[in-house]
Amino acid sequence: MKSSSTVLLFVALLSLVLVTDPVLAYQQGSRRASRDPRQCRIQRLTASRPSRKIQSEGGVTELWDENEEQFQCAGVAAMRNVIQPNSLSLPNYSPSPRLVYIQKEEQSGRRRRSGDQHQKVHRIRRGEIVAIPAGAAHWCYNDGNEELVAVSITDVNSQSNQLDQNPRSFYLAGGQPSIRRPSEREGQQEREEEQRERERRQRRQRGRKESESEESEEEESESESSSSNAQNILSAFDANVIAQAFNVPNEIARRLTREDNRGFIVKVQRGGMGMIKPDERERSSSRGERNGMEETYCNMRINQNLDNPREADIYSRQAGRLNSVNMHKLPILRYLDLSAEKGSLLPNAILAPHWGMNAHTIIYITRGDGNLQVVGSNGRKVFNERVREGQLVVVPQYFASMKRAGRNGVEWVAFKTSALPIRSPLAGHSSVFKGLPLQVITNSYGVSNRQAQQLKLNREYQHLLFPPSRTAVSVRS
Repeated sequence: MKSSSTVLLFVALLSLVLVTDPVLAYQQGSRRASRDPRQCRIQRLTASRPSRKIQSEGGVTELWDENEEQFQCAGVAAMRNVIQPNSLSLPNYSPSPRLVYIQKEEQSGRRRRSGDQHQKVHRIRRGEIVAIPAGAAHWCYNDGNEELVAVSITDVNSQSNQLDQNPRSFYLAGGQPSIRRPSEREGQQEREEEQRERERRQRRQRGRKESESEESEEEESESESSSSNAQNILSAFDANVIAQAFNVPNEIARRLTREDNRGFIVKVQRGGMGMIKPDERERSSSRGERNGMEETYCNMRINQNLDNPREADIYSRQAGRLNSVNMHKLPILRYLDLSAEKGSLLPNAILAPHWGMNAHTIIYITRGDGNLQVVGSNGRKVFNERVREGQLVVVPQYFASMKRAGRNGVEWVAFKTSALPIRSPLAGHSSVFKGLPLQVITNSYGVSNRQAQQLKLNREYQHLLFPPSRTAVSVRS
């Protein structure tokens, strides 16, 4: 009897609105801004989880502590959004480019696209990377039956961000709920936590000048107080001016400028949110003259699947696979200067020791567990722990690292701060050891010629992914 199977289409809706001049966006460089080199004097890395939550009526936003030394070194901020079914993550933009990985989103549906001169609506699926340029207003609607989980990295050290390295989002709607006044006991607990946080900051800032430390703490406290009851940018404008700017009645303007306490992810009412195509008047007006640069920018793809085994860049039947997305596969990444990689290791398989030559790597564990080792420039381990689902670790540029999967295997997504990252493996195909002369190896490590030959050639036909037993790995160009 022939069995039937149902294939679910993992979808959500994301609209990317380009609010800046596309020509200027193209001319804008993607170089990373300069920073204090002392931020990468890392003695120990940590596998961290989100430290703060913003609860909204339609979901929750979880934030990692951007003041952690590893995030300061990489110049990035990490965030995880959980969007409930029939809920909308409200329109917002950031001064820094962002990469989003769709970890979980399940529903059946059809692909939809609509848009005018300045807007595109995209279907996004589980396992996809979504690229969001700096300054581009965007929103996300979950029209599925289960929650959507999206993990994102924001490159606050990007040249497009001329503010500072504090992560920011400018919302066009919504706002955090008003914070109730704590009780005496709760107030004491908060003061104790604040004291512990100050002590942690002081330890992180050890070695800096006293004036720099005080200035940093003042900025952090100011940022915390200003974000305690954050509102959207329209709420601060005068309603009369908004009414004139939009040419609408004052009643509508007052709705735009009133304080909102629903959060930044809201429930959609009245049976869902249908995607409305532009009417004929909008279509005809959008047929005006457009320059080629604007046409190209607006039509760029912003998403690419990272989870398709058939598209693996490196594959081993006995070890696992690696899927990468760089500027060649997703051209918009050239202007964000970011990329991503999805890795999957079978039980006890190994990702070869290697280092990244032109990028920091931010690793987020999506399933399973494994051992991760990271070694710094002084030859000491800065990390040697078991990493589990939901944890995040930063591997700085040039720090050597390797992974070994646990009994149930391990999967991860790695965000990289380069549009075309380069990795240098120590062992295997195209590795450093394979390129070293025998005499260099024998004199460097005090081994015989035969042992040096084993170091050079035992993994000669394997690339990065090593199974527990000797099994060749195929490389797809």
